Amino acid sequence: MTSPVPLTRTLPLLENDVLRTFVAIAETNSFSRAAKQVFRTTSAVSMQIKRLEEMLETQLFVREARRVSLTPEGETLLRYSRRLLKLNEEAVSEFLRPSLSGTVKFGTPDDIGTRILPGVLADFARSHPAVQVDVVVGSSQTMVERLESGEIDLALITSGSDGQADHGTVVHTEPLVWAHRAGGTAIERSPLPVAFASPGCIWRATALAALDRAGIPYRVAYTSEHCAGQQAAMEADLAIAPFPLGLIRKPIRQVPEAAGLPPLGHYQIEMLTGAQRGDVVEALGGHIARAFTALRSEQALYPEPMRQLA
Repeated sequence: MTSPVPLTRTLPLLENDVLRTFVAIAETNSFSRAAKQVFRTTSAVSMQIKRLEEMLETQLFVREARRVSLTPEGETLLRYSRRLLKLNEEAVSEFLRPSLSGTVKFGTPDDIGTRILPGVLADFARSHPAVQVDVVVGSSQTMVERLESGEIDLALITSGSDGQADHGTVVHTEPLVWAHRAGGTAIERSPLPVAFASPGCIWRATALAALDRAGIPYRVAYTSEHCAGQQAAMEADLAIAPFPLGLIRKPIRQVPEAAGLPPLGHYQIEMLTGAQRGDVVEALGGHIARAFTALRSEQALYPEPMRQLA
């Protein structure tokens, strides 16, 4: 007799709703914060992940007292989840995306815009070729004022590091560090020469408070509304500056801990929408949020020391 043909095991299907919850937890390191993002209770989110782990027969998160982190298997699933969710969105949008037209006015500080704006505008133009995007660049304080006055429809601003949004929705968080020219002597001078953004900038406020608490003598050697001015001052070895870790490129380097400067922690990027929240504004906001998700994925691929060498 011939042996019976073994039945092929039918593999379970990953559900998009569960994957969205999984990605939200991975990005916030919190079940409760993720629950707010996906509009579910914390217990419902926990149940989703429990069923997902049972289905995949593996542990996806390491649960600690105040946060959760991904296991190696969870990191693998995160890569697949983002790809699957993006593919699903593209497929559905191909058939259901409304034909948008009109104008959206978008404001951003230059340090944010230089990192994501080219990709966002190119992607948005391909998806919505009939929409005109007007971009305004300025300080975060200016963006809030223009949004409140109705001059712009959508804005990105920098804010503090307490995990709470002051004005809008937090779309990105990253370390704020002391930076200087590699091999320069500014770090050795006293009082310490520092290059700041204009008053009202969260980087300036954070750095000033840290220096005052540490009792380190300093002088404001250079002030500029744009981060390019701080970059120029550092490259000329005129001063050191508080700077986002993700923006550091040679010849600028992070000041080593041995220099004794106080840590600056993290800062946030918030997305704000004005009173007129139409489909065009919502569409551009979605592209911006996805751009920051992609930025975090890219940064996760490279350790901090490698990014500084770029």
